[in-house]
Amino acid sequence: MDWRSRDRRDAFKPAAGEIPTSPGVYRFSDPQGRVLYIGKAKNLRARLSNYFQPLRSLQPRTQRMLSLATQVDWTVVASDTESLVLEHTWITQFKPPFNVQFKDDKTYPYLAVTLGEEAPRLIITRNEKIKRAKYFGPFPKVWAIRETAALLQQAFPIRTCNDADYKRAMQSGKPCLPSQIGQCGGPCSQSISIEDHRARVNELVAFLGGNYQAQFRKLQREMREAAAEQRYEDAAKLRDQVSAVEHVMEKNAIVLGHDVDLDVFGLRSDELSAAVHQFIIRGGRVRGERSWIVDVELDDSPGRLLEQVLQTAYEGEREPPPEILVSIQPDETSGLEQALSSQRPRRGQVRIRVPERGDKAQLMERARLNAGENLVRYKMKRAADITSRTDALAELQSALGMSEAPLRIECIDVSHLQGTGVVASLVVFEDGTPAKSEYRKYRIEETRDDTDSIYQVVSRRAAQLNQLAISGELPTGAYRARPHLLIVDGGEPQVKAAHRALSEAGIDDLALCGIAKRLEEIWLPEDPYPVILPRASEALFLVQRIRDEAHRFAITFQRKRRSTAIASQLAEVPGLGPKRVQQLLRHFGSATRLRSASVDELTALPGIGSRMAEHIVKHVAGSEANTANAKLEGAESNVD
Repeated sequence: MDWRSRDRRDAFKPAAGEIPTSPGVYRFSDPQGRVLYIGKAKNLRARLSNYFQPLRSLQPRTQRMLSLATQVDWTVVASDTESLVLEHTWITQFKPPFNVQFKDDKTYPYLAVTLGEEAPRLIITRNEKIKRAKYFGPFPKVWAIRETAALLQQAFPIRTCNDADYKRAMQSGKPCLPSQIGQCGGPCSQSISIEDHRARVNELVAFLGGNYQAQFRKLQREMREAAAEQRYEDAAKLRDQVSAVEHVMEKNAIVLGHDVDLDVFGLRSDELSAAVHQFIIRGGRVRGERSWIVDVELDDSPGRLLEQVLQTAYEGEREPPPEILVSIQPDETSGLEQALSSQRPRRGQVRIRVPERGDKAQLMERARLNAGENLVRYKMKRAADITSRTDALAELQSALGMSEAPLRIECIDVSHLQGTGVVASLVVFEDGTPAKSEYRKYRIEETRDDTDSIYQVVSRRAAQLNQLAISGELPTGAYRARPHLLIVDGGEPQVKAAHRALSEAGIDDLALCGIAKRLEEIWLPEDPYPVILPRASEALFLVQRIRDEAHRFAITFQRKRRSTAIASQLAEVPGLGPKRVQQLLRHFGSATRLRSASVDELTALPGIGSRMAEHIVKHVAGSEANTANAKLEGAESNVD
């Protein structure tokens, strides 16, 4: 980021004391009034002051947002709960590009009973806005919902014809075609009145709502009565209905008690994305399920992601159940419980908790397993989208005005933790596929900001290219070929920094561009306007894949450095050997979590006493910034 961004930020920085210390919601906007980011805070002054710290201390995503912003506004509210609700309302209304994006790439089908019609019918639909319809689901597999609908239609024979056929049949007195062949049990068949049909529909709604046993016993009783009265044809029909109900009950197996209503949210994530899977449990049975994919930045809080997932899950007229199970506690649990409880008027409080044992914990593991599988499928889909590599490269050549297709593409990304521990990655794609043996990692010991880091890395790469051009031989550890295209992760400031590095090295025949995340704009040097690729284009998929791979590789390297640093610190604790150090890192999962661990959490581990725990806390707690800045000794493989 160049220093113009700092000047722009100073232009709209609020005066000292102008920002209140009350809870509230704030939003950043660009010169055209488009809302870029919306956030909430318990203390607006403390939160907003973070955005006006030195640029190098901010995350890249925040730097990009501030480079576009020209205005910040805020609204004071009475409580944390009100700020939570208002934040979600504004995010839904304005859809700011720098807020967390939920990529639910398909609309799940529902079973719906159209109660608003004179003769309601059971339909499979993806439209969630049918007036006065009763919805059940959603369901992730269309074939399964069709099979269930066919069984329900057999168990509760109601109208199946469309509105036009139904109206024609009622006016003419001639049954619709489905009725003539025995597939419609509506009033147009002349065998049932509108009132009796409505009663049958109500039985279906009660059955889908969880009243399985009562409806099952009612059909069995009617079947026995018909047989006793020697109405064998009616008894046979009822027998078929009973069989259909049994099949539905078997397909929707009970998982909890009959009186249990709850939702389960499992979360799985990697460096770039997170997947959330929801089970909808009503009457102790799984009534529906769905998934989300969420973009993740470096050290984004899983609790913050789940907080926004829970709000998104109950948009519109979806009513939350009295109990919600989550795999990790949301950041603002109490305020979120109050906000969701307001969507259940006169029906009690919503409780959010993490299950620890029993059937609910097993159900949570199933949700997390499904979330993990969805995340893998999402990644595979992104990879499969570039199978048409020739088309993607040709389209990219045309969009960037290149004289030849970019058969070799290199991409640079910078990673750091709040401005410390700065590293960079360079990944290589040849003919649209990763060439992992060509990947390189960079340590950046001193830098002013993100753009300066890009400048340093590109300068080092340019020096190697020049050495290759002069000698015709590659230096030790350098790359074997010259790229056709260099991509940097970032927008106009990052591209200008890379262009300056190439120009100073005398390289003017290398194509250069940058991709600005969230908005997905392609920036070229010396061009004030970005190139906008079609959202479904093969070229954009390719550039995104390369950018994501560079981001993943940089984050992996940075986290490895942090883990190495904290392992060195732990090695200084008296009595703490290498095996115990590895045990601690495995248990807490990351250096950040270990640094924030309390004495009680450490003593809960086998072999860690209270005195040992105090020594560990003394060595690592509160030292994250110093650790990230420490210069690590020892050579890394493929590090330039």
